[in-house]
Amino acid sequence: MSDNKTHFGFQSVPEAEKSKHVEKVFSSVANRYDIMNDLMSLGLHRLWKTFTIQISGVGPGDRVLDVAGGTADLSLAFSRKVGSSGQVWLTDINHAMLARGRDRLIDNGFNGPVAQCDAEKLPFPSNWFDCVTVAFGLRNMTHKDQALAEMLRVLRPGGRLLVLEFSKVWGPLAPAYDFYSFKILPWMGQRVANDADSYRYLAESIRMHPSQDELKQLMEQVGLKRVDYFNMTGGVVCLHRGYKM
Repeated sequence: MSDNKTHFGFQSVPEAEKSKHVEKVFSSVANRYDIMNDLMSLGLHRLWKTFTIQISGVGPGDRVLDVAGGTADLSLAFSRKVGSSGQVWLTDINHAMLARGRDRLIDNGFNGPVAQCDAEKLPFPSNWFDCVTVAFGLRNMTHKDQALAEMLRVLRPGGRLLVLEFSKVWGPLAPAYDFYSFKILPWMGQRVANDADSYRYLAESIRMHPSQDELKQLMEQVGLKRVDYFNMTGGVVCLHRGYKM
C-alpha cells in the first residue's frame, strides 16, 4: 500500500483512505444535498449548470458521460438534449448519491443507464463519448490527473470535456467569501442537514483545489487541447473546457 499522503480538506491523510472519507461525507448529506445546493448557492448553481449545458454543444443523438453526476442535475438536462437517439450515462462513486440521481431520472421519465464507478478507472471503451462532464466532483478525487486522463480516454476525437468546479474568487471578494464559507456554511449544514463537518470539508476542499490557470495546465498536461475557461460569479465557480484531437 502506498505511503503517499493527500489532502482531505485541510487534513493530510493517506491516499488510500481519502475515498473513504469522501464516501462518508456524501453518504451523510445525500438526502439533503439538493436543498442545500439551492440554499448555499442562493439558487445560482442552476444558472452555472445551465451555462454548462449551453457550452457543451450537445445535441440529438450524442453520447454523454456525466462523471460524479450525483443527483442527476446535468444528466436530466442532457437527456432532454440528446433525445431518444442519444445516450446519457449517469455515474458516481457514491451509492447513496447515485440512488438519488437514478430515482430523479425515473421520476422525470428517463430510464437511462446508471453506473457506480470510480472516475479514476472508468469502465467504458475508449473513443466512445461525444461529451464528458464532471460538475463539483473533481476536487474530491485523489488523483485528479488520472481522472482527467480517463475522461480524455473515453472521449471520441473531437469530443469535449467540461469541468464545472469551485475555484479561486476575485481578490476583493475573498474576505466575505471566507466568512461565508467557514462560518455560515457549517452553521447552515448543521441546521438543514444535521452535519456541520461535511460542509466545513466543502469549504476546505475548495481552498485546496487548483486555481483556474493551474487546472487549465493540468488538463493540458494529460493531453486535452484548446483548453479554455469561463469564470462565473466572480470566480466562485469556473467552467473549464478542453477537446480531444
